[in-house]
Amino acid sequence: MRGGHRGKSLSSGEKVIRVREAGQKTKSKGRNRGIAKAGVLVAFIALAICVVRFTPVKDYLTVETLGALLGKAGIWAPAAFILIYAAGVCLFVPGTLITAIGAAIFGPYWGFLYVWVGAMIGANTAFFVGRGLGREFAASLIGDRLKKYDDAIERNGFATVLYLRLVYFPFTPMNFGMGLTKVRFRDYFFGTGLGIIVGTFIFTFFVGTVKEVWASGDWGGLLSFKVSFSVALFIFSFFIPKLITRFKEKA
Repeated sequence: MRGGHRGKSLSSGEKVIRVREAGQKTKSKGRNRGIAKAGVLVAFIALAICVVRFTPVKDYLTVETLGALLGKAGIWAPAAFILIYAAGVCLFVPGTLITAIGAAIFGPYWGFLYVWVGAMIGANTAFFVGRGLGREFAASLIGDRLKKYDDAIERNGFATVLYLRLVYFPFTPMNFGMGLTKVRFRDYFFGTGLGIIVGTFIFTFFVGTVKEVWASGDWGGLLSFKVSFSVALFIFSFFIPKLITRFKEKA
């Protein structure tokens, strides 16, 4: 009876060991998979930066060149610009550059709409790329000290994203970076959509208004209320981050 009992106990112990070994192998495979995905993400970002900085792509990022290309698109010009803007976001093209181009081509109002839509598509695409390729690896690196911040972002995702957008946190790095956190996509989407409206409108309104005066050749228009208002908004935009930070400290 004792021998049989020992045999049964030994079998149970072997099962426990095998389960642990299987768990360790699964964990190891998951870590290796996460590292591989993170490597793809890093390679993608490096390639994107190189494409914009060291290839002829950058030569197309001017009002004249891009305007000519969009002119050939006819009624599809707005859709083409939106797709170009979204791709530019993912390729680390400076947002102010392509936003200014959009405002100069389409004017202050339509320019704002097309820029905002393009920015949203690009931001969400970059978010999913970051989450799909980098979240698994990022989660494996998060220890107890960082986990509380990750959990806090999950709980207060909308407020966190909205705040960072309003204080003009670097746009594209934040898109990819938020994908590495536990923030819910819903919170990221609405926080981004609302957070970039003010800055986008102010900048496109300023550039588009000045471009209209420039194109008309009526330099007296520079003294108009519309231009003065756009300049005032543009200057005010530089104080938005400080005002928000001060408001947050008082709250």
